[in-house]
Amino acid sequence: MLNLPTRIYFCTVPTDMRKSFDGLLRMTETYLQQNVLDGGLFVFLNKKQDRIKLLYWDHDGLAIWYKRLEAGTYQRLSGPEGTHGLSLSSTDLALLLQGIDLTSVQRRKRYQISEKVSTS
Repeated sequence: MLNLPTRIYFCTVPTDMRKSFDGLLRMTETYLQQNVLDGGLFVFLNKKQDRIKLLYWDHDGLAIWYKRLEAGTYQRLSGPEGTHGLSLSSTDLALLLQGIDLTSVQRRKRYQISEKVSTS
């Protein structure tokens, strides 16, 4: 059974797709300030945006999912200026993988519990 992490991080820096486990792991630490072993699914696109890699910790080792499009491109997302990554929902990732432009998606209002930030 494939149990994917629920937290998803998108790296906005174009990635050399020759990178494998260790290279992508270093990118998660450098650009996303995340530890792969803490869980999470990490998404990387190449410069031409026709290849995507997903990196995640699968209980006893790192796993990579890799796809090359034969036509078209994936959408490169951008976060706030000065950042190299952003968080995605599983729905956003599914739309991205299907080629849907996330900037044109109109979302209906839904209730959200805001995260409380500790001030201590």
